[in-house]
Amino acid sequence: MAEVSCPPPPENLGAFQDAIDFIVSERESVSGGVCIGGPSELLDLAARHMVVSVVAMAIAVAIAVPIGLWLGHRGVGEFLAVTVSNVGRAVPTLALLAFFVAFVGIGFTNVVLVLTLLAIPPILTNTFVGIRQVDRETVDAARGVGLTETQIIRQVEFPLATPTIFGGIRTSAVAVVATATIAPLANVQSLGIPILEPQTYGDPGQLGAAIVIAVITLATDAGLGLAQRAATSKGLKAAEPEKRFSLPLRRREKTA
Repeated sequence: MAEVSCPPPPENLGAFQDAIDFIVSERESVSGGVCIGGPSELLDLAARHMVVSVVAMAIAVAIAVPIGLWLGHRGVGEFLAVTVSNVGRAVPTLALLAFFVAFVGIGFTNVVLVLTLLAIPPILTNTFVGIRQVDRETVDAARGVGLTETQIIRQVEFPLATPTIFGGIRTSAVAVVATATIAPLANVQSLGIPILEPQTYGDPGQLGAAIVIAVITLATDAGLGLAQRAATSKGLKAAEPEKRFSLPLRRREKTA
């Protein structure tokens, strides 16, 4: 927010139209005295929003994927994978944020830890499930030709499990980008500021920020979908069944 002269908010606009106007142009804050909204502020908040999200996702992938690969390859830890997934969904994110305040204080590290814990369960579970779904005869054949266990994971199981693993990453990324809205509660700027400060941004700011977050979340999922497609081997792409939609046809009975 900049302490400069800015136009007052427009009048007689619908809620959605007013939110779009908040996104595309600056206006005076509800309390007055500062300019809010517009591309400059929202782009800055979006960049900070994505930084904390990307860092959390990178840490989660670095932790969950190797563990999931090892557990899935060994065929152990199914209870651990399922339990971690269930616990991750059950623990409220705000409770984790408040919990880490006592240990690491407020700030960037706190938010990253919370978002990382949120991201790990789907990635770990999908990685484990993806590896276990690989045909065991294929794995035995790889051993038969002399591949080491590490080579089997890297050259056989991981490529075949890539779609499932990316499914977990996409699920986590969507959750992390959406949940990074709470970052201002730990004194970290994100697109959650207009949502959590209605006394300054008003209803248009809240709805406008929510729209931007939704767009970024959808773009993140679409981008990871393209990355998943690029990382999937040509053989798996060719094996994917074609999705066809047709209405069932009833056979006419001959009448005498």
